[in-house]
Amino acid sequence: MQIKKGYKQMLAEANAEIETLSVAEAAALQGRDDVVLVDLRDPREMDREGKIAGAFACTRGMLEFWIDPESPYHKPIFAEDKRFVFFCAGGWRSALAAKTARDMGIEKVAHIDGGFTEWKKVGAPIEPPKPR
Repeated sequence: MQIKKGYKQMLAEANAEIETLSVAEAAALQGRDDVVLVDLRDPREMDREGKIAGAFACTRGMLEFWIDPESPYHKPIFAEDKRFVFFCAGGWRSALAAKTARDMGIEKVAHIDGGFTEWKKVGAPIEPPKPR
């Protein structure tokens, strides 16, 4: 089987269409009432690596279902008139998620360049991982 479009092309297309924020830019938005930071990592990643305080957790696999108001899984937060800043571990899932959210009709979307890994690397504040 030969795929028609690989992940590199999909990422390039997403990044050409969506806003990419540095950690400093995203951290400046943290805690604002008109902004939702959306953590796309799975719960095991969050438990292992820690979290950004106040971020809304939505695993990447549920995003489309949580955004769509016709879905039985819809989350009302995605119907609010807010800016959604997506992040994952490294910025790949979040780029694709931001593009998907925009394609679904959410206008104010962005993602964090380098994701949670970059957030931690530059020393932005986190909630520590769960003790093992």
